[in-house]
Amino acid sequence: MSVSKNALVVRGGWDGHQPVEATDLFIPYLRASGYDVRIEDSPKIYADADYLAGVDLIMQCMTMSTIEPAELAGLRAAVEAGTGLAGWHGGIADSYRNSSDYLHLIGGQFACHPGRHPDERTGEQSDNYVPYTVTMSAAASAHPITIGIPDFPLVTEQYWVLCDSYVDVLATTTQQVRAWDPWTRPVVSPAIWTRQWGQGRIFVTTAGHRVDILQNSNVKAIIERGLLWASR
Repeated sequence: MSVSKNALVVRGGWDGHQPVEATDLFIPYLRASGYDVRIEDSPKIYADADYLAGVDLIMQCMTMSTIEPAELAGLRAAVEAGTGLAGWHGGIADSYRNSSDYLHLIGGQFACHPGRHPDERTGEQSDNYVPYTVTMSAAASAHPITIGIPDFPLVTEQYWVLCDSYVDVLATTTQQVRAWDPWTRPVVSPAIWTRQWGQGRIFVTTAGHRVDILQNSNVKAIIERGLLWASR
């Protein structure tokens, strides 16, 4: 008799990333993959150690917002003990800016998304949409998250990420130097990475600003695979 797994979806924060609509894209996939899914709209649940001990996967979409010390301690302890943590874009790589310990856990932090020429900006989110390529690393061809997926283009926010060397990079993106930019050489940032934390696995992709990007066939496949890969 098969035993179902438990997935926790934590969603909220900045509405511009459509946390409800975005996570709703993947909840049916989790259920079809054998997960019982619980949905919470804040990180308060992370302080419930007894509950988290039985969670196999956390899918987080919580841009910015804040996290309390007991909540963060619970999240870190759960991941160390084997709970998987997965997410995309600002929902995981721009969460809880007040917590250096959270940034340490994730391994990469959104710094900015350089946008269009100032003369082309209108004050809309699209000011930050630029064409770029998600470039697969050498490790990507054999990794279950990215196997069979080639380099692919997107037109959306391109994350400049600050990271450490304890991330396993599956894909990168390169910020080019444009006439109006203050940097003087191209900057390579991870676009897909994983991280082993104790017994737990962490998966992050920086693509996924809004639902239309999450529906891109490559992005969607990478996230679906990443969720299962990260799970206990």
